[in-house]
Amino acid sequence: MIERLISLSLRNRYLVLLLAAGLFAWGAFSVRESKIDAIPDLSEKQVIVFTEWMGRSPQILEDQVTYPLVTNLQGLPKVKSVRGTSMFGMSFVFLIFEDDADIYWARERVLERLNYAQRLLPAGVTPTLGPDGTGVGHVLWYTLKAPGMDLGEQRALQDWYVKFGLQNVPGVSEVASFGGFQKQYQVTVDPTKMTYYGLTLPQVLAAVRSNNNEAGGRKFEQSGVGYIIKTTGYIQDMATLENVPVITRGTTPVRIKDVATVQMTGEARLGIMDLNGEGEAVGGIVVMRYGENADAMITRVKAKMEQIRAGLPPGVSFQLVYDRSGLIQDSVDSIKHTLIEEMVVVSLVVLLFLFHWRSALSILIQIPITIATSCILLNAFDISSNIMSLTGIALAIGVIVDNGIVMTENAYRNLAEYQAGEAAGDPPSATPPPSGTPTATAPGAVSPTPTPVSHG
Repeated sequence: MIERLISLSLRNRYLVLLLAAGLFAWGAFSVRESKIDAIPDLSEKQVIVFTEWMGRSPQILEDQVTYPLVTNLQGLPKVKSVRGTSMFGMSFVFLIFEDDADIYWARERVLERLNYAQRLLPAGVTPTLGPDGTGVGHVLWYTLKAPGMDLGEQRALQDWYVKFGLQNVPGVSEVASFGGFQKQYQVTVDPTKMTYYGLTLPQVLAAVRSNNNEAGGRKFEQSGVGYIIKTTGYIQDMATLENVPVITRGTTPVRIKDVATVQMTGEARLGIMDLNGEGEAVGGIVVMRYGENADAMITRVKAKMEQIRAGLPPGVSFQLVYDRSGLIQDSVDSIKHTLIEEMVVVSLVVLLFLFHWRSALSILIQIPITIATSCILLNAFDISSNIMSLTGIALAIGVIVDNGIVMTENAYRNLAEYQAGEAAGDPPSATPPPSGTPTATAPGAVSPTPTPVSHG
């Protein structure tokens, strides 16, 4: 089989060269389209179901949220395992799918099952899906450099301006905010006053919720003019919240300020974000989607940051804390230097031992063609060009070069044997002459007698 393949290649040299040129062109295109990352993504296909029920203990969440979800999410197609965990105020369910399952198909199956499991949960508890990212999807961290701006204003700027801008970048799964204070109206009730007025906490909650709303109206015409009536009840300041009536005793309303204290403050925090020991900082984490090109996505995010920068307040700028593009670029540069060094060393070795530039060229031309073909296979199997895959290609170049050197040396050996036999007057023949064919003889030698051939 190998002899036939070699013979076919020798008889069709131009076809082989055309095929090699086609593979190289296809490979060059694949190199440009190949996904580039620094870290190989070895994580499993995972879908996270997150449920928040603040103020409840882990045991309550385990019994009323986590357990019903885990039991109902089992049995989904291509699910390998379902794991659940509960903590104070939060529940997590992790579904691990088989490797050949499409992640978005898996998320659709989970959503279908959640529609049924929703009725088993307590009122007001709604499970949601986590971002469609992986464990190595944190490709970019940034902070806001805003001297003179307090942490609450920085967090509001991050949550209501920067985050929405970066989430529109193709390939971004989520922009997770961290640090600072999330502003909120805080109502601190006085149990003694509530007992005096005969109120309960649900009554206070219902009063705040009902008064922080907008009611629709209707349109009517008067004197040929149309009027639209509506009620705007959204709370705009602390004074409005303090004057919200909870109940009426006779003709006197009992307001929020009569039973509680209202103040503007930040949400309770479990930790802080400190940057290099210089104090607290506010920023975000850009999470990449499944199967995206990390290098291209980071480039798009940085370009979007330049557009967002124009709308930031004076003196506010971005400060990159973690940027994977530097590691990606170093990895690509390393493999480029390795390939160039190997090609130079191989060229010198071949020229030194063979003194023939065509032989060196035939060996060196295998390297770019093989690398280009490898990128075709990487794209076909959806494997990114990362440290592991590029290192494997660099190590395999030694095998590629060895193959070329062995074949070149074998060709030289056969040519040398042929030339030696030709100089001795007895060139080797691939096949013996057919019976009855006259052969040339040296001067003075006796010519062999032809053997008669019988034809039946």
